[in-house]
Amino acid sequence: MNRTDFGDDFLWGVATAAAQIEGAANIGGKGPTIWDTFSKRPTKIRKGHKPDEACDFYHRYQGDIALVKTLGFKVFRFSIAWARIFPLGTGMPNKEGIAFYHRIIDECLRQDILPMITLYHWDLPEALSQLGGWTAFGINASFNEYVLFCAKEYGDKVKHWIVINEPFGFTSLGYMLGIHAPGASGVGNFFDAALHTAIAQADGAKILRAEVGQAVIGTAFSCSEIIPYTQSVQDHLAAKRMDTLMNRFFVEPVLGMGFPTADWDVLEKFAISHSTWRHQQRMTFDFDFIGLQNYFPLVVKYNAFIPVIQAWEVKARSRKVPHTAMGWEINADSFYRIIKQFAAYPSIRNIMITENGAAFHDKLVGHQVKDQERIEYFEKYLQAILRAKQEGINVTGYLAWTLMDNFEWAEGYQARFGLVYNDFKTQQRTIKESGYWWQKFLSK
Repeated sequence: MNRTDFGDDFLWGVATAAAQIEGAANIGGKGPTIWDTFSKRPTKIRKGHKPDEACDFYHRYQGDIALVKTLGFKVFRFSIAWARIFPLGTGMPNKEGIAFYHRIIDECLRQDILPMITLYHWDLPEALSQLGGWTAFGINASFNEYVLFCAKEYGDKVKHWIVINEPFGFTSLGYMLGIHAPGASGVGNFFDAALHTAIAQADGAKILRAEVGQAVIGTAFSCSEIIPYTQSVQDHLAAKRMDTLMNRFFVEPVLGMGFPTADWDVLEKFAISHSTWRHQQRMTFDFDFIGLQNYFPLVVKYNAFIPVIQAWEVKARSRKVPHTAMGWEINADSFYRIIKQFAAYPSIRNIMITENGAAFHDKLVGHQVKDQERIEYFEKYLQAILRAKQEGINVTGYLAWTLMDNFEWAEGYQARFGLVYNDFKTQQRTIKESGYWWQKFLSK
């Protein structure tokens, strides 16, 4: 397998997120975000870690973008922190924040790196959260104001955009289960947040289309192949419900199909109470690409004691299958199958893998980080993409998660996904063996 097997136009890059790398939480006029607030709550973040400094990318962006180039990548995906542009989520924009992202974009272009902007990667301004966040109807007007500003401000230099990162991820973890910011819980909160998010991803795309000439517009979905634990009817139905929620719930409205209600009466009730034909029309957009973000398959079995979904994950560790430090199953064949599942939608013509990677127990020994497990992981997962491409599926890019070890949400600084090792005490960067593997792979 060589880089050239994927084609000359295939995009190779790394993905990052503002809240996970920038730091400078109270610098440059930035307003507080839900993750700044959430991290102050006891027991919510592993070891009490906070994103206040993160990787200090705010001050070190030139060197970090140089690392992207050193590793051989051509695309740098980063997100804009909404609260750096609008500290209160709306109203008066912040000149220092605006200038910061111009500096990042200009540095990318100077180093011949294609900048790809994610408009929303989970760090909602706290001021909007106080008004209900994604559960509040008013969030859509605020989001559209923010997107319009960014499109006008940066659209002459940036042509590749992702509207929202993993809508199911942040609405389920942050508004239903309460284990991510803002820490809300309940099915009602989830459904309200989900509706407004589904509207926002299409609204944002329509604004970009109108404002940015030659824009290449996508949105990024988390996805997992859902596998029933046994051949029982109950386990198959449990898997079907989970697939409907995790894989179909946000993409099908985009494709003009509405919410997937036929296979689950709970979603049918939600659609009746929350969604009208006007919503369906507003949630539809013909994206230039659909971003897929896959880390693991999910093996589930029926459990009557789990509210609503009545399904329970059977962990990879208990099944004694290969897994990462996060306990996530390593299964490149499943990665191939989930790509095929999304490619089966006739309206999806172009798929980009906008995140994929693995956390392991990396150790800095001397000046080296030996992470052979990660190299083997990438080899297997790239083979899966190549297999899909050879079967005619239009996969046009791959963005590795992630450039460097960072603030990994509720895991704090414990989970290391980076191609570059970061010493969070000194902010010293060390390229891991997997980073050098990429350098060699991309140079051929």
